[in-house]
Amino acid sequence: MGKEKVVLAYSGGLDTTAIIPWLKENFDYEVICCCIDCGQGEELDGLEERAKLSGASKLYIENIIDEFCDEYIVPCVKAGAVYENKYLLGTSMARPVIAKKLVEIARKEGAAAICHGATGKGNDQIRFELGIKALAPDIKIIAPWRMTDVWTMQSREDEIEYCRQHGIDLPFDAKHSYSRDRNLWHISHEGLELEDPENEPNYDDLLVLGVSPEKAPDEGEYVTMTFEAGVPKSLNGKEMKVSEIITELNALGGKHGIGIIDIVENRVVGMKSRGVYETPGGTILMEAHDQLEELVLDRATYDVKKDMGNKFAQIVYEGKWFTPLREAIQAFVDVTQQYVTGEVKFKLYKGNIIKAGTTSPYSLYSESLASFTTGELYDHHDAEGFINLFGLPLKVRAMKMQEL
Repeated sequence: MGKEKVVLAYSGGLDTTAIIPWLKENFDYEVICCCIDCGQGEELDGLEERAKLSGASKLYIENIIDEFCDEYIVPCVKAGAVYENKYLLGTSMARPVIAKKLVEIARKEGAAAICHGATGKGNDQIRFELGIKALAPDIKIIAPWRMTDVWTMQSREDEIEYCRQHGIDLPFDAKHSYSRDRNLWHISHEGLELEDPENEPNYDDLLVLGVSPEKAPDEGEYVTMTFEAGVPKSLNGKEMKVSEIITELNALGGKHGIGIIDIVENRVVGMKSRGVYETPGGTILMEAHDQLEELVLDRATYDVKKDMGNKFAQIVYEGKWFTPLREAIQAFVDVTQQYVTGEVKFKLYKGNIIKAGTTSPYSLYSESLASFTTGELYDHHDAEGFINLFGLPLKVRAMKMQEL
């Protein structure tokens, strides 16, 4: 009978490297590392060596970029899912697909447990664990940062020292920098001066994906995109898969200072936290999609879809991806997207996305109706009766008030 196995969500950073010997020492597990590539762009070279050197028996590197784009990002774009008016869910959307992969590997390896390095104060512990519970209720979850009786390390120095004691001497440094999370859609920054909302972010040090609007070119740049049934299909006349479109848009958006937000958000665990998010390509994609939807959706559907989009954002933010409610709202959204097909043109300029024309074969905009000349469909006299009935409740109430 061999040792029980644990699958560790592994990034190659200091935290998850220190967790390897810790799991072996405290639980006597065989540790299988799993690095999930959602487009973090960080070097994945040398990870295998590092994981083995740290005592892992195996390392999986799973590229899930296309699955992430097609099955997680696209539904959020279609829904117009934005959390608290600003946050485009960059970290939130990636967690369920990571959880799903961890479960797949745990099943393949016959592992008894899954371990993650998320802290006990954040949202990510919830997202990972709700995903794992929904897909594999029988698998045990280990969260070292919450196990303060067994996990006694308090600082980066402690972790470096712990690794050294266990024969792992890696070039980690002890300096505290921003806490970041990166994938193809965005990068988030927390910590340092951002911990106090009174401080302006130090954008020159902080930005990774682009420049601030002040440093963007003085020349605007036109971009054309097409969508079919709500899904982006081409960029500047070139058909590409979604992951390629996002990659290109990231470069364009970064260059023109687009998609930088500074937000104090309400975490699921009840506290407010301050972060700066860079989502250059995502911001453009969401805006372009909205630009097309304006033409195609009728007023009543548009109205309900806005509420549903907010609800969808909250569900994703709270880690409830694998739920009947998410599936149901996504089904509603898919019906609304049937005719969101057409071409969108806009100009990028110093942090702005400026409309430059939209066309769709399904556009509900009628020039003859909207113009000031009288057309067949609209008789000005009809408006009088409409206003009389539409305004009746106000008028009745006003008469009653006068009487009193």
